[in-house]
Parts: sequence; C-alpha cells; structure tokens
Amino acid sequence: MLSVEIRHAIDPQTAKSFDTAALRKNFHVGDIFRPSEIRLIYTHYDRMIVGGAVPAGESLVLDEVKPCGTASILDRREMVIVNIGGEGTVLADGEYVMAKGDMLYLGMGSGPVTFAGDGRFYILSAPAHHTYPSRLIRIDEAANMSLGAQETSNERTIYQFVHPDVMTSCQLVVGMTKLAKGSIWNTMPAHVHDRRMEAYLYFDLAENQRVFHMMGEPDETRHLVLKNEEGAISPPWSIHSGAGTGAYTFIWAMAGDNVDYRDVEMVSMETLR
Repeated sequence: MLSVEIRHAIDPQTAKSFDTAALRKNFHVGDIFRPSEIRLIYTHYDRMIVGGAVPAGESLVLDEVKPCGTASILDRREMVIVNIGGEGTVLADGEYVMAKGDMLYLGMGSGPVTFAGDGRFYILSAPAHHTYPSRLIRIDEAANMSLGAQETSNERTIYQFVHPDVMTSCQLVVGMTKLAKGSIWNTMPAHVHDRRMEAYLYFDLAENQRVFHMMGEPDETRHLVLKNEEGAISPPWSIHSGAGTGAYTFIWAMAGDNVDYRDVEMVSMETLR
C-alpha cells in the first residue's frame, strides 16, 4: 500500500503565527513506518520526498508516485534509502542486502524499487539531472568527523555517506550523526543554509524519551517534540538543531542548489531568541 502526503512550502512570516498544531502539521514527520506500507511526504522544499517502507515479511514495490509526474519515481529522480531496522533487501537496478545503518544510493533511471525482508527503510528522494552509479555504502566506507566536547554536551561523530568526499550525486547529501554517551545536543551552535533544505529523522531513542527539535528563524525559534523514528522538515530559512532526554542517532539529508556541506551561515548564541 502506498500513501503520499503533499506539504507546501511555508514562508518564515507565516510560520511565526503557527501554534503547536500548525507547526506539527507542516514540519513534523511521523507515522511513516507502518507495517506492509510505503508512506511518503512530497515536500515543496526543493521537491524533496521523505518517507518510510516496512515490508513486514512481504514485498513492497515503489513505482509510480503521481506528484512526481513520471511513470516511475526514479525516471527523473535520485534516491537514498537508509535501513534503520533488521536485515532487508532492496531490488532496483540490482539486488542490495542492507544491514542496519547501511545507506543505498539509487541513480536516476534505476527503475521501480522493491523492499523486502526485516528492514525499516527510510526513503529520501530529490530531482536529478544526470545518472550516477547506484552504490551501497556501509558505515566503515563513510567519511567521518568528530565534533563537540563532553563539557558542552555535544560530543558527536558525523558520518558522511552520500557526500562529495565519498561519492557523486546530483543534489542529495545524506549522513548520520551519533552522539557520544552523555551528550544530548546536535548542530549547536546552530546554522542556516538558504540554498538547501534539510530533513531530519531521529531514531534509536528509547520509547519513553524525546528529542526537542529546534526550528525557526534564529531570532524567532520554535520547537517540535519528537519521539523515536520521527523527524522534521527544515526549510532553508530555519535553524535545525536538537536536544534529547536520552541517547539518540539521527539522519540528516539535504537537497538544493549545491552539495557543499560547509556552505552555511553560522548563528551566534547571542542571535538566538
């Protein structure tokens, strides 16, 4: 079963007037991992698609997605699939066996995508202009960097999978951040990047724990309270940062004008409101 929700772009002035319910309706990503279903959110931020597929012992096929306007989703798109569950298989232009934490890049024209096995598959897709080779990337093949410190509660390792230091894509840049024991903050100090949108997915969070995801303009911040396997759509004008009540990992994904991970505008602590 396939379901597709459309999210229109929201400007910062409109977002200032939103209450909690409106913020969650427009920016919260939740309930995308239902057994035997593929659930997608088609956003008007750089036409990014985020979603989930849970085969639950069946085979699920992702092919035509009407908002894309093509016969098959990858006719004019690229895709990254992240497995956050048990071992699973993805069939597209080849067959790929994925363990937890693996990321699979599928180039434009890879055909329909079939999900099987015990995986819980996080789906990201953006328009493409060229066909680059599909590639399965495991965590030991990812570039990585360590940031933060225990003293500031933000010691973390950033793993760059679909990234210029690892491989070539059209516009998707995707990675994973793991926080060290005792650290709770990610992406703080905060930044914005007006040339790219971003999407977050938090996972490996205990059922009774939560992440407070910070968003909004630097001088007009808001927050979303997220549980395990939930995330946020971050517009280009918004900060994207979070603090958890317990340990967690998150996947970050960008699409837009460039793939330069360093092309950001840092936000000073004095600016945040």
